[in-house]
Amino acid sequence: MALHALLQHSNYNVQQLLTTVNAHHDRVSMHGVRRALLHAQCNAIGLPWRTVELPQQPENNDYEHAMALAVNELKASGYTHSGFGDIFLEDLRAYREAQLSKVGVTGVFPLWKKDTGELARHFTDGGYKAVVVCVDGSKLPESFAGREYDAAFLADLPDGVDPCGEHGEFHTFCYDAPFYREPVSFSKGDVVCRTYHTADAEHKFWFCDLLPL
Repeated sequence: MALHALLQHSNYNVQQLLTTVNAHHDRVSMHGVRRALLHAQCNAIGLPWRTVELPQQPENNDYEHAMALAVNELKASGYTHSGFGDIFLEDLRAYREAQLSKVGVTGVFPLWKKDTGELARHFTDGGYKAVVVCVDGSKLPESFAGREYDAAFLADLPDGVDPCGEHGEFHTFCYDAPFYREPVSFSKGDVVCRTYHTADAEHKFWFCDLLPL
């Protein structure tokens, strides 16, 4: 929806898509979506894309270095702004803007401070289609992984879970939208659990593997 809003905005001319990919696993970072499906999605959107390649277990410094190289190259090619779909996390927006300011690029946040319940209803009623590919096991059970992001999904969300997953409760793969040339075809594979450790906690996530057709 953030991309769609920018495509419709008279002040902006979107010319490039940029996404981080875990080069070892060949999947989109955090979401676990296969690179082949990312390519199919970009083709359906009809815009050029490039990826920022990250190692198997990237540290924050790895991420910042790789992103800085990519954004610097885009800035040198004439790009001036970078769009994001963030909605209300002040610290995340501040971080993005601080990183962009180092290379003289301006952040744009077309969904900023919009009501997430209204955004979710606009998504499900507005011709967008998505499937849930990752859920935080501390917020949602395994059964939510692989579900269609629709009215039934939203109705089943427990109290305290944001309907847009803005706190990272879940992530989705958008396979169709009003501005797509055609839907992205896929089948659902296995649902697997992955556990990640930080300095002070253990984090469990459920991933639904999507297989390109």
